Amino acid sequence: MNTVANTSPAASRESAVDTRATRPTPWWRQALLTRATAILALDIALFVLFTALSDNGVFASSDNVQALLLAGTEALLLAVGLAMMLGAGIFDLSLGANLVLSSVVGARVMLHISTPAADGTYPHAAAAVLAGLLACVVTGAVFGTINGLLVAYLRINALIATLGTLGIGTGIGYVISNGTDLSGVPTQLQENFGLRTIGVLPVPALVALVVATALYVCIRYTRFGMRTLAIGSSFSAADRVGIKAPRHLLKLAILGGALAGVAGFIDLSHFGSTAIQGHSNDALNAVTAAVIGGTMLEGGKVSIIGALWGTALAVILQSGLVIVGVSSYYQLIAVGGVLILAVALDRLTYIRRRAT
Repeated sequence: MNTVANTSPAASRESAVDTRATRPTPWWRQALLTRATAILALDIALFVLFTALSDNGVFASSDNVQALLLAGTEALLLAVGLAMMLGAGIFDLSLGANLVLSSVVGARVMLHISTPAADGTYPHAAAAVLAGLLACVVTGAVFGTINGLLVAYLRINALIATLGTLGIGTGIGYVISNGTDLSGVPTQLQENFGLRTIGVLPVPALVALVVATALYVCIRYTRFGMRTLAIGSSFSAADRVGIKAPRHLLKLAILGGALAGVAGFIDLSHFGSTAIQGHSNDALNAVTAAVIGGTMLEGGKVSIIGALWGTALAVILQSGLVIVGVSSYYQLIAVGGVLILAVALDRLTYIRRRAT
């Protein structure tokens, strides 16, 4: 016996709406709707704008692109390290001091092993560079360990703890360097690493991109990343399900410190000397890059790709203002304004997430 379904036009429309509502969003549409994609679009727009405003389009020249990539290398390392820590609710104000102290210790080690001979050559240069790299990374990791112990085990507020270590680290760096920049490190450091390029890409920038890629994989596909986000979402809940939160926070602080040490070594390789006065705004730039890229200040969400495009935004903005003749004083205003905008967007996202 044949039966005919009796469906009204209204029912058909309702069924169609239900089908559309449950249909998964295509991956390409999800990608276009992310904060990172919006920041990338802004990066491209600013790059085109500053190219048009600069004389003969010099902003888009290969030399300037290489300078932008080098300028963003250290900032990217600090931003992705901070993004990982923010994912678990740790805020680190001492990254710039860590970078400076690591570079000073690394420079001292290199100068101790290899001093220039009368003919201008550097004996034991390779050993000096490797020892300097190790000294920078170890110094950064120890600095991060101290921060982690203060925050994770002594339960000192992260802002207060890292503000204190910022002052201590900066002071120790001045003591070791006698308040002046240390120069005379082996020239091979610049020639074979700091200023070396593969095509248009500087080798230090390639290192930073490899680190960012590794952390992206870590946060997306590993238990370490899952635990980081779990702690940032709810410290007490993560503790109840068996995640050893203090130990994990310590690991994150060590990771962030070690990346600051790598940034300190790259700073040495870039300039051939320390730059103890040139990193007072590093923490500001790192926070701006991480937060505007989509990492939540309250924890529970990390965007490594967003931190990459956020770093590019800060570098393009600062360099572009210089090239078009805007005073360097306005750079701080611009970066500060971008940070406030980033935090405002972060708060709106957090409120909306809590409401749902």
